[in-house]
Amino acid sequence: MIRLNDITSLVQSYHPKADIELIEKAYVFSAKAHQGQIRLSGEPYLSHPLEVAYILAQLRMDVVCIAAGLLHDAVEDSDATLDEIEKLFGGETATIVDGVTKISKMHFVSKEQHQAENVRKMILAMSTDIRVILVKLADRLHNMRTLGFHPENKQIRIATETLDIYAPLAGRMGINRIKSNLEDLCLFYLEPEIYAKIKDETGQRRGEMEKFMTEVKAILSAKLSEVKIQAAIKARQKHFYSIYKKMVDQDLNVNQVYDILAFRVIVNSIKECYEVLGHIHSIWKPVSGRFKDYISVPKANMYQSLHTTVIGPLGQRMEIQIRTWDMNRVAESGIAAHWRYKEEGSVATKADQKQFSWLQQLLDWQKNLQDPREFLESVKMDLFPDDVYVFTPKGEVKSFPKGATVIDFAYSIHSEIGEKCAGARVNGRMVPLRYQLRNGNIVEIITSAKQHPTKDWLNLVKTPRAKTKIRQWIRTEEREEGINLGRALLEKALQHDGLSQVNVFKSEQVGAVAKELSFHSVEDMIAQIGFGKLSPRQVVGRLKPRIDMEIDRSRGLVSKMVSRFRRARPDHGIKVNGVSDMLIHFAKCCSPLPGEQVVGFITRGRGITVHLASCRHVREADPDRLVPITWEAVGKEAYPATLRVTSVERKGILADISAIISQKDANIIHAEIKTTVDNKGIAFFTIEVESYRQLQEIVRAIKKVKNVLIVERV
Repeated sequence: MIRLNDITSLVQSYHPKADIELIEKAYVFSAKAHQGQIRLSGEPYLSHPLEVAYILAQLRMDVVCIAAGLLHDAVEDSDATLDEIEKLFGGETATIVDGVTKISKMHFVSKEQHQAENVRKMILAMSTDIRVILVKLADRLHNMRTLGFHPENKQIRIATETLDIYAPLAGRMGINRIKSNLEDLCLFYLEPEIYAKIKDETGQRRGEMEKFMTEVKAILSAKLSEVKIQAAIKARQKHFYSIYKKMVDQDLNVNQVYDILAFRVIVNSIKECYEVLGHIHSIWKPVSGRFKDYISVPKANMYQSLHTTVIGPLGQRMEIQIRTWDMNRVAESGIAAHWRYKEEGSVATKADQKQFSWLQQLLDWQKNLQDPREFLESVKMDLFPDDVYVFTPKGEVKSFPKGATVIDFAYSIHSEIGEKCAGARVNGRMVPLRYQLRNGNIVEIITSAKQHPTKDWLNLVKTPRAKTKIRQWIRTEEREEGINLGRALLEKALQHDGLSQVNVFKSEQVGAVAKELSFHSVEDMIAQIGFGKLSPRQVVGRLKPRIDMEIDRSRGLVSKMVSRFRRARPDHGIKVNGVSDMLIHFAKCCSPLPGEQVVGFITRGRGITVHLASCRHVREADPDRLVPITWEAVGKEAYPATLRVTSVERKGILADISAIISQKDANIIHAEIKTTVDNKGIAFFTIEVESYRQLQEIVRAIKKVKNVLIVERV
């Protein structure tokens, strides 16, 4: 638990002349106000205002702001009054506490009018004294750190609110340390499984990453020392939420995200920033289109830095940021970095605050817009640049995620409009279906009776509503196709057995077979025949006894022989719903192995294709065509797997790796080796193994080989 001395010592480290007495006085008042109160964690309630004050001190805030942090819950959660606080601590402190108290009573859940009014009040509170929102952000950060003591439904509500409102607001104010912390904590509660996967994967790669960071820093340090540039070189792992966003944006698994490290070079002048950039590009090849100059053109929140992405020493992309010490302070603390102390000890003036033009713009909007919902849209367009806001021809505002197309817009109006969407007019100009919406567009949908959704549309849309409606339409169409195909197959099988007179839809005997096979209707059964999930021979076999016809013994004998041949075919130990007599193929996209979590995909005319459960194609597949399967290895079957081994060039290293693969009873069926310009070797080995466990043993053994840096499955 943070103590008062921790706060005052930190404040004196950056402002020796600070009025520590005001902080001590606020501590005593807060302790009395919250006496006897306990948090859900079991700690005294006072621990919370102390933590909030300490976060503000880490942002190098003034004593008034820190005192307000100690007092921020006193009015809401105790008998203390705002008049008391103003009398004892002054008008500035009281104004901040009042603003935080008002924001604390707001809940940003609904998108209706009361939410718009709440956001408006929050912006107005910020305009009175921007330290209001700084205290609120510190308050929210500590509450998120202790959110685990709340029930699950409250965890989800608070985390959603934080991700939607407070994290973007911290980013808009340039306070990246709070923004990143909030986002990671939100990910922990909203996507716990993904958070755990990212944590496990980065944990497993920690040793490799530390080795890589040390090497890159050594190369950079040597180069900058050579040209006599003083610089601090820092390396860090990217935040979990940043990795998660990359996974979502690029449709990757966590083990496919390689650029999870970021390097930062901090120098003394702007001139040296550009010099360092040149030297970095002389060492490593820059990636085209990945250079950004935020020094010449700063971000709206005053962030300045040079960003470049290069091909690093292991042939992988890595991001490097270059900035001065002042830029680094602004990048970490944002708006708080401009709260400079004057000689007399006062803090930022009104003139200082005017440099934040985005806040001034929000204030102007709230004065001019009468409808609070219009104001909310204006705020969101500024705070959340990843959201796109467009207009209907009648002036109604609609919001969409970045990358949404006119198809998303059409489905937002009505599902029938979406299904018949043939194009659109944007600002009076014709555009195709793939056109991505932009802020301020006026969109008019053009429909056609001949138009209908296709599977390609799923790659164009971003909104869950559009994706769901398109999948529903496709499933309905596929069902009709399945029924037509199934009917043809069943009639052909009936004709083959001399039962051509049977009406597949009207026969009572066919209906009885459908019921026996646990189908709701004859149509359902015939559709499954069309989808390849049910053999027409199964239906005919059950139908014959019901219509009391003599079975052709000679043909029965042939059927039995065919059946034996089918069962004699290796099934690899794979069972679908407990049945092993199935036509099985293995997906080449993910090369599954026995022992891994797998799923079956029904492929028309080819039986079941086995994929890894984490395979990208499985995530995009029609869920109706996925079936659970079990896999118990039968005998000594061999399956292909490809490994990529990155190493420092050394004589005999390939022989060592090959020997290990051989010792582990695996066979190399293909090998490809290439060398990078900095004498690194990248080798691809396609090997045959019996199980996932055997592959893991091989990977662990290769990692122990001298000069091997990274071993990963492709």
